[in-house]
This record gives sequence, C-alpha cells and structure tokens, in this order.
Amino acid sequence: MNQTPWTLKSFRDVLKKCIAERDLFTGKSLHALYVKSLLSPSTYLSNHFVLLYSKCGLLVAARAAFDSTYEPNVFSYNTIIAAYAKESKIHIARKLFDEIPQPDVVSYNTLISGYADAGESVQAMILFKRMRELGFELDGYTLSGLIAACRDKVCLVRQLHGIAISGGFDSYASVNNAFLTYYSKNGFLNEAISVFNGMDEEVRDEVSWNSMIVAYGQHKEGKKALALYREMVGKGLEIDMFTLASVLSAVTSLADLVSGSQFHGKLIKTGFHRNSHVGSGLIDLYSKCGGRKGMSESEKVFEEIPSPDLILWNTMISGYSLNEELSEEAVKSFRQMQRFGHRPDDGSFVCVISACSNLSLSQGKQIHGLVIKSHIPSNEISVNNALVVMYYKCGNLRDARKVFDCMPEHNIVSVNSMIAGYAQHGRGAEALLLCQQMLDSGSAPNNITFVSILSACAHCGKVEEGQKYFNMMKEEFKIEPELEHYSCMIDLLGRAGKLEEAEIIIETMPFKPGHVPWAALLGACRKHKNIELAKKAANQLIKILPSNAAPYVMLANMYTESKNWEEVAAVRKLMRERGIRKKPGCSWIVVKKKKHVFVAEDWSHPKIGEVNEYLEEMMKKIKREGYVMEEKWAMVKEDEAMEGEKEIRLGHHSEKLAVAFGLMSTSEGEDIVVVKNLRICGDCHNAIKFMSAVTGREITVRDNLRFHCFRDGECSCGDYW
Repeated sequence: MNQTPWTLKSFRDVLKKCIAERDLFTGKSLHALYVKSLLSPSTYLSNHFVLLYSKCGLLVAARAAFDSTYEPNVFSYNTIIAAYAKESKIHIARKLFDEIPQPDVVSYNTLISGYADAGESVQAMILFKRMRELGFELDGYTLSGLIAACRDKVCLVRQLHGIAISGGFDSYASVNNAFLTYYSKNGFLNEAISVFNGMDEEVRDEVSWNSMIVAYGQHKEGKKALALYREMVGKGLEIDMFTLASVLSAVTSLADLVSGSQFHGKLIKTGFHRNSHVGSGLIDLYSKCGGRKGMSESEKVFEEIPSPDLILWNTMISGYSLNEELSEEAVKSFRQMQRFGHRPDDGSFVCVISACSNLSLSQGKQIHGLVIKSHIPSNEISVNNALVVMYYKCGNLRDARKVFDCMPEHNIVSVNSMIAGYAQHGRGAEALLLCQQMLDSGSAPNNITFVSILSACAHCGKVEEGQKYFNMMKEEFKIEPELEHYSCMIDLLGRAGKLEEAEIIIETMPFKPGHVPWAALLGACRKHKNIELAKKAANQLIKILPSNAAPYVMLANMYTESKNWEEVAAVRKLMRERGIRKKPGCSWIVVKKKKHVFVAEDWSHPKIGEVNEYLEEMMKKIKREGYVMEEKWAMVKEDEAMEGEKEIRLGHHSEKLAVAFGLMSTSEGEDIVVVKNLRICGDCHNAIKFMSAVTGREITVRDNLRFHCFRDGECSCGDYW
C-alpha cells in the first residue's frame, strides 16, 4: 500500500477491484488499513467487505465484517444471508432475514434461492406466498429460485410458467434457462424443446444452448445434441468448457466411445482436456462406455489435470462405483480426496454410498456415520435416497425403511427406491401399498415407478395387479411403456405360467426385443418345463449374445432334468465347438471387513476343511428336521454318477459353503448376508430354509436376480422365484 492519504473514494475503488478479481490478500490488507484509518464509518465499505469475504468463501470473516458494520442496511443483510445460504446454513440465514426491518425483493430472492439449494421447497413456497401477500413484485430471480425449489412439483412449475408468460418474464434468458433445465431433468423433453424454440434469437445465450444440448443428452437424443452443437459453431457462438462438457455428455448418452475418443483428440489439440470441467466429461464418457478398461483411460485423464477440483474427484468416484469390481477403488478414491483437503459434498457421498452398495454393510454404515458427522444437512434428499438403496442392496431392508421414514421430505426417487427395495426382497404387498400411498397423496409416478412396481408384481405372482398398473401407466398417466416395462410384463406372465401370453407380448411390442425379454421367457420355460418354447428363446438369445453361456447352460439343464442325454451331449458339444465356457458359480461373504469367496468344489480357502466339517454337521441336523436333498440339481447323468457323487456335488455348492462359513464365523443371533454371482440353486434354497430354522438366524442370499431372506424356515420369496 502506498503512503498517499486514503479517502473513502479510494477505498471504494480498490475494494471494487478486489471483489471483481477475488483478490483476498489485497482485500484483507485494505480492510486492516481501513480499520486503522480515522475515516468516518461507511456502511457501503462494510457491506462490500462482507461481500468480498463471502465471495472468497470466508464465512467467519464475512460475519465479523457484518457485525462491525455501522448501521447495517438491507444490502448488508442480503449479503450475509447469501453467504450463509451458500454454506448450507439456511437456519442462520433465515434468522438474519427475520431481523431486517424492511426486507426488499433481493432479500426474498436470496432466501428463496437458499431454501432451493438446501432442498427445503416447502419453506421456499411459504416465503414466496408471504412475499406476494405483502405486495412485492416478483422478478426473474424470484422465478429462477422458485423453479429450482420445486424439484418434483411439476404442476407448480407449470403454474409458474404461466405466471412468467403473463408477466412478460419469458423474455428473460435466466428464467427460460431455468424452465428448460427443470423440464429436462424431470423427463419432459418436449417442454424443454418448446422453451428453447420459443426463445427469440437475441434472448438465447450460451447457457440456453448448453442446457438444450444437455437436455438432448439426458434423453438419449445424442445425435440431436451433436447437431445443435454444430449449429452453435456455425453461428459463431462462443464455445466454452461448459459447451464442450455438454457435448461429451451427449456422446456418452449415445454410448459412442469411438466418437468420444475422436472428440478427446480435438480437445487435446486445443488444450481443453486439462480443464477440470471438461475432464469430468471425459471421465464420465470412459467410465460409462468403456467398462473396466475405460477406467484406465479415466485415470489418465485425471492425472493430466493440474488441480483436480471436488467435481472431478466426484466424477472419478462415480466412475469406479459404476463397475462392481471397482467399488473398493471408489472408497479409496473418496478417502484420498479427503486427504487432499477436499470436504465431501452431497455428490461425493451419493457416489461413495452407491459404491458401498456393492461392498459390505459395515462399509456402508461407516459412510453413513460420516454423513451424520459432516456438514451435509439431514434433509439432503439425494444422500438419503442413496442410503435407502445402499441398505436394501446390502440386504438390510429394515434400515432402508428406517432411513426412508426419517426423511423430512420425499421425492419420486425416494419412493421409487423404496418400492424397488421391496420388489427385490420379494415384499410385493409392501411395494403395492407404498405405490398406492403415493398415488393417494397426489404425487405423480414416472416411468421408473412403474418398472419397480411391475417388477414387484412379477416377483410375487400378482398378475392381475401387474396388468392393472401396466394399463394405468398408459391410460391414466399417459406414460408410453418402454422396453423395460414390456420385459417386466413378460417376466410377470412367464413366472405365472402364462407362457403363450408372454410370447405374444414379445412378438407384438413396438420394440425389437433385446436379450432381457428372451432371458425372462427362457427362465419361465425352465420353471414350467416347456422345452419347445425354451429352444426358441435360447436360439434368439444366442443370436443376440453369441458368447454368453447362459442360454446353452439353461437348455442343457432342461434336457438333463428330462433325462434327454443325447440333447445334453449335443448342447455341450456345440459349446466346445464355439469356445463357450460356463461361468463358474461363486458366492462370497464379508466377515470382519474381509471378503471370503467360495467356489463349488474348490479347496483353496484357508479354512475350507473347517467349513466342510461344519457343513457336514449342519446337513445332518437339517436332515433330522425333514430336509431331503433334491438330486436333480446335481445335473449328473444317472448311469455315469458314482455312488454318493450327487450328494457330494450338491453338498459343496458355493452358497452352502458361504453360508456355513458365515454361521461358524459370526456371533450367535447375528444376521448374515451372502452374495452369489448366479441364480441360487433350488436345493440350496431349500437347505438354507432349514438352516435358518435350526440356527435361529436370519440368512440373506443375494443372487443375480433378487434377494432371498430366510427366517424361521421360510423365505421372503414364498418359494415363488
């Protein structure tokens, strides 16, 4: 600082520059000089010191500057309220708001936006109502904040849209962009397109174009997104990191790794690949489209960025969490991010909680504990939704429901997640009840709701209810069924033995059947022993997934059950000729934070001898209780099986070994959870029912389709699986 006498004007000029450039060092020095000066107190300067500190993220310093303000005015309050809202301390922001003698429109807008960011939509609406009652005229900022606060309240957004049009606010780029983003995020692409096309050319800004590119990408209209990007380039509009990230999002939605890699090459030439925001888009592309190999490319992208920000770390954690085999890497990355000084936000927790869904319940509970200790508000809806999913995927439906019930507010994702949890655990009645409660409350279901509810109906054989909901989505809610909905209906009808009706749906639905519908039909054919239709379904599956062993194995097993050994030999020969190998069944359990993997007739586990001894004793106990081994599941030809071979094979299936290890390695009364990579064996399903009764334990087995929760000799699936 020079020695020239300072005036209020010179302080103002330098302070304005510090705020514009986020120059905290000079700003602090200037503040110290102002405090020591003999100039008369200036509310203007005090307000702008508050503004400087809040923009630089120093909330404590901003509050100190506010408290020392001479005669604070509305601007003073608005600035500090915005600072607290930015740091998710909305309750303090509200307390300060209530202290303002005469709040202005900016005061209301600031707090409404704060409530929107905090997810407190009800409070935002109450404040808006009060604002209107007092005669305040809303402006574009009011509308933008309210739109963000609405979340899943579509009807309210449509009303706000009407207010915006009648009030002339549809000429504001910020308001249009807010509507465009809202409609896109909530599945209303046509409305988003209508908003964009309705904007005058001079009103559209770069944010409008970027938002529309993102909207197309979110709705799997990647080609239209790329066409819009080319139009943007042709018009000479500024292409920035947000535009490029939006294009990457569109390419990702197309799952077009080749085009994405080519675009990556162009980014390297321009240097944009080192930008953190663009880097996030590249990591997202490779992790979603490249599988495990793609994560290697993601790691290279990450390493090339000089100063990874929180968003980049979150994208990396999310990438790992998408691949079940890399879930541990997601947790490691989360820990490393913290060591680098980044404080996890709601996005960080959502990503790492998602990864824990593929790990152990203890890992998930540790992260839940961190959420509670962190600055994340207890009403953060996305984190709570992730916790609901984590708990039910780790086999703990009780705690999933506990989190759900403790949430101060639910959105459509919350309800869908809980319904999906009930569906996977075979609790169809609870799923249907929750869906009905949602409908009774006036909330509108979406396409995902119907996938979950149809899946629940399929898992528990509620055919009439499933058909009712399938018709309801079209007739009452005008939601056109997608391939997933038709697949659920095929599964529902097939499981119930209505194979002809299921086949008719495959042949008449307005989509080209993928592997899921045919796999559902093939599974139903095995259950109901329809070999002719099974051959048709298997052949279709082989055409779609020529290297997948499942249809071959399913057919071979059906021929084995019917003792048609010639056909069994023919299928096995075909597999050998085509180089198709059956995936070995394996099961695993986490005990004391360590994962233990078991494979049928594999003796590599260090405690396999003790496990076999325990299992032999357990088999004797359950036989005394009435268990009879179902030898058909051994899949061995009668005249080729040595004496006792079937019993040995069945007795050492991987799920039996994992359950036995869990029972012998945990405390009496402790619940255990086993995961299997394939469908649970019928004999194992029966045996574990008896084990749960004999031990008084709750045993949960998560196979590749659903959960089986065994308690007191019964399974949650009701033997309908």
